Amino acid sequence: IIFSTPFAIICYFLIWFVPDISTGQVMWYLVFYCAFQTLVTCFHVPYSALTMFISREQSERDSATAYRMTVELLGTVLGAAIQGQIVGNVATPCIESHFFFSLPNSSVAMEELNVTRDRESLSDTRNAYMIAAGVIGGLYLLCALILVLGVKEKRGEPGQGLGCSGIVEVLLFRPLQELLAPHLWVSPRRGAGGAELWLLEGNFALFCTYTLGFRNEFQNILLAIMLSATLTIPFWQWFLTRFGKKNAVYVGISSAIPFLIVVVVLDSNLYVTYMVAVAAGISVAAAFLLPWSMLPDVIDDFKLQHPGSHSHEAIFFSFYVFFTKFTAGVSLGISTLSLDFAGYQTRGCSQPGQVNFTLKMLVSAVPVGLILLSLLLFKLYPIDEEKRRKNKKALQDLREESNSSSESDNTELASIV
Repeated sequence: IIFSTPFAIICYFLIWFVPDISTGQVMWYLVFYCAFQTLVTCFHVPYSALTMFISREQSERDSATAYRMTVELLGTVLGAAIQGQIVGNVATPCIESHFFFSLPNSSVAMEELNVTRDRESLSDTRNAYMIAAGVIGGLYLLCALILVLGVKEKRGEPGQGLGCSGIVEVLLFRPLQELLAPHLWVSPRRGAGGAELWLLEGNFALFCTYTLGFRNEFQNILLAIMLSATLTIPFWQWFLTRFGKKNAVYVGISSAIPFLIVVVVLDSNLYVTYMVAVAAGISVAAAFLLPWSMLPDVIDDFKLQHPGSHSHEAIFFSFYVFFTKFTAGVSLGISTLSLDFAGYQTRGCSQPGQVNFTLKMLVSAVPVGLILLSLLLFKLYPIDEEKRRKNKKALQDLREESNSSSESDNTELASIV
């Protein structure tokens, strides 16, 4: 965490910086975006794995996870508010569609317009993005310092580690695979999200702007979703302790389906959109919380089945982060290609009908299909509440046996001395 933070802040700032070069800008953004994602992973994996070292009790770890996800959602709200308010105050004019349709090369037309029509506006926009990046980078540093200086790291159990064969054991561990399979499609995270929520996050701005016609309301709608999700995290924490985690997954994730359908079927209405956003935030909260509260249960199950393996917590979290990032990349690539094939025009004031239809599919039909697929796959997940209680008791027995063995060894050593 200490190593990655300063470099991550630099890379994040350079993502929003426009270099004064005529060629190679695509490579510039590709390099620094990939570097930033790598460094965020260097932060996120150990940060997430710290949950396993807070307590050995499942209930306490679940509570810590609920607090962590609540604060992460608050951080997302804060970041969206900062970025939205700073950048949103700068009006970037769109390009009328007839410019594209009247000229054979739309990219050339866009370049000419950028030079002649809105050079000053683009300069203000660049400055606003860099200011927002600087503020968020400062918050990143502050939060990392609080974590590093405020949390006293507890070492894991001594052992020889997993080794290459042990890493393969983790990857082939069936409960982990059966947890990953459904949650890859619905687990939302910045930098580690599932396909369904990444499709929504990546295309919801375009959907609000072009299909619904709320160009200036997107940031507020996003804030409504994230605030609703933040406030309902405690509810889902209570729900999973009362009715079990698997039931919470079925209820929480499926609750998004009617709202995803409503926002596309009904005519464009700002009040209805806000109502749908608040309701959808309830499902987002469940998708934020539940995968991270279930991963420690998988690790406990692995401990019981592989009692000789130690110091494997970070490997589980690494695999989870890797596969969710991989799925997010694939889903964003597919959605971008879909919009390109549909004829999406960058910064256009309006889009062709095929683009609007594609956006409806990407924010409604496809996510609903992925949710249904994930719920079907989740049927295979083997750790229900009864299995969790058995694992908890078995781990307690092992710890008591280990403590009693250690005490008898100390007694025997004292008698010898």
